[in-house]
Formats: sequence, C-alpha cells, structure tokens
Amino acid sequence: MKEQEIQDLKKLLNTSKDIVIIPHKNPDGDAIGSTIALQNYLTKLEHKVTIIAPNDFPTFLKWLPLANKVVIFEKETEKANSLIEQANLIFTLDFNNLARCGDLEYSLKKAKAPFVMIDHHQQPDNYATYKYSDTSMSSTCQMVYHFIEMMEHLDLITPEMATCLYTGIMTDTGSFRYRSTTSTTHKVIAHLIESGADNTSIHQKIYDTNTLSKLQLKGVALKNLQILPEYKTAYITLSQKELNQNNYKKGDTEGFVNIGLSLEKIVFAVIFIENEQEGIIKISFRSKGNFSVNEYARNHFEGGGHNNAAGGKSNQSLSKTIDFFISTLLMYKTSLLKS
Repeated sequence: MKEQEIQDLKKLLNTSKDIVIIPHKNPDGDAIGSTIALQNYLTKLEHKVTIIAPNDFPTFLKWLPLANKVVIFEKETEKANSLIEQANLIFTLDFNNLARCGDLEYSLKKAKAPFVMIDHHQQPDNYATYKYSDTSMSSTCQMVYHFIEMMEHLDLITPEMATCLYTGIMTDTGSFRYRSTTSTTHKVIAHLIESGADNTSIHQKIYDTNTLSKLQLKGVALKNLQILPEYKTAYITLSQKELNQNNYKKGDTEGFVNIGLSLEKIVFAVIFIENEQEGIIKISFRSKGNFSVNEYARNHFEGGGHNNAAGGKSNQSLSKTIDFFISTLLMYKTSLLKS
C-alpha cells in the first residue's frame, strides 16, 4: 500500500465510522479469518463494524470468535442493504473483483462509501479508492496483519484476532507448505502464537474434526479419481446425487482437490462439483511447479486465483464439462510435462 494511502486511512480511521467488511462468495478460512480479525481491530478503534458475507460459510469455521455475528446477505438481504447504504467506509477482503460477491455485487456497486481493498489475487479491478494488493503474500490474513502493522497498532492484537489470522494463514498455505509461505510468514505466525493463537487447537478444529458423512463422501471422491498420465493430470468428479447421498454440508469437500495432487508424477489436479441449485459445475484447480492454474482457469472456466491454486465454473453438464476439460489439455501438454 502506498504511503499516502496509509496516511489518508489513518486520518479516516481517527474518527468513528460506520464500516462494512465484505468477503467473497463461498468464503473460506482466509476470507472469514481476515474479516473477523479486521472487524475486531476496527472495533477497538471505536468504529461500528459489520461483516456481510454474500452467503453462508462452512461449519468447520463457525467456532471462530464472533463468527455468529456475520450477516449473511442471502438470508438478511434488507438488513445488509441498509448497512451498505449507511456505511462510511467499505473494506473488501480476499477478492479483487466485485463479481466474486454473487448477488451482493449489485448492492456494492450502488454504495456511496469509498472502498478499501485488501487482497492477494492476480489482476485486481479498480473499484477501490485505497488498494492493498500483493500477489506475493501467502494470504489475506497475513495482509491484514501487515495492514495493522502499517497502522502502527500491532500491540492491539488480541488472542481472538491472533486466532482468526492464524486460521486464515494456515488454511491458505496448506498448513504452511505452499511456495507463498515465506520466512516473513513464519515470523508473523510466531507473533500470532505469542499473541494467544493456540496452533494445536486451531489445527485440530479445522482438520481433525470429521463427520461420518464427510469421510464417506471422501471415499466417493477417491473412487471417482481419474488419472491422465499423458498430461500428468488427475481429476475428481462429484455429482449432486453423490453429494445428496452423503448428506453434503458446505465445506465437506474442502481439500479434496489435493488428493490428486498428492499422487506421484501428477502436477495438475482438478475437482468438479455439481451444484444444481446454482446450475453450475464448481471447479477447483491445483498445480505444482510452473504450471499456472490461474491462467488456465481464466482462459477456459471464467475463473482465476493464484499460479498454483485457482477456481472456476462451468454452465455445461458435468459430463460435457469433463469432455471440454480433457479437450483443452492437449494445448498444455508441453508445459505440463515440463513441470
């Protein structure tokens, strides 16, 4: 973030404001962790702060401090619109294009308040007056930590804030194994533990708490796993029928895409999940090495993200989506085999 923007925001935050914080649709650990931590920080500065999420978030994140205070736009649309209309300042976290907010996009485009973007994805839009965009960062939670640092308020970090920030960094770095995990990331994590984040407890709540139906769904995913060795690619499909048969809950498929990537000689892994309610196939992409799934998702599936982790969607049927996906791989064969 530019120095002038930092100084301008310091002045803005010197007086009490009505502030709204927005994560992206289908918020994950980084989105929810960063928004709750920022809400806690801004509340300490005596602002009136509300988080408005486009839709609900996974059960495995509900334990986070104050998670029950998040306003869900699709459930409380009138209340959310009123808060956005009254806001003096709007923070958008973990996304850089208002289209990532689903139906909430239209309300945000009518907002009169200036926007503050804090995000680590590629190719940001220009809707924000104040922009903190850094694609080298491990997570938006790490960026919120540095934002608080820029405001010269690291001493205000509470155990609750540390817990939220640790959660987002941990989940967005694959438990600190992705390339975006730097020495600075580990220094931030060390300070968060010193500030009260219980790393063992957080890991257990995120990764070691399963339901029988979730484990059974994972079994279906394993059964559906397909390997395309000529492209060093693996993919998983989950139909709506398979989700229904295994009592699917939001968040149950978290991490399933990494199953394929864990296989020897696989550098590109994909999961295709049918969503009849939205009429789309939701897609997650992961890669190793230099193969950019961000570029691939943007080129073929209306998506994007990071070089090694991205998302997308298809409006075709599950079978047609798979056929199209396989047809695209030939043009990437050279780069896949080199990765």
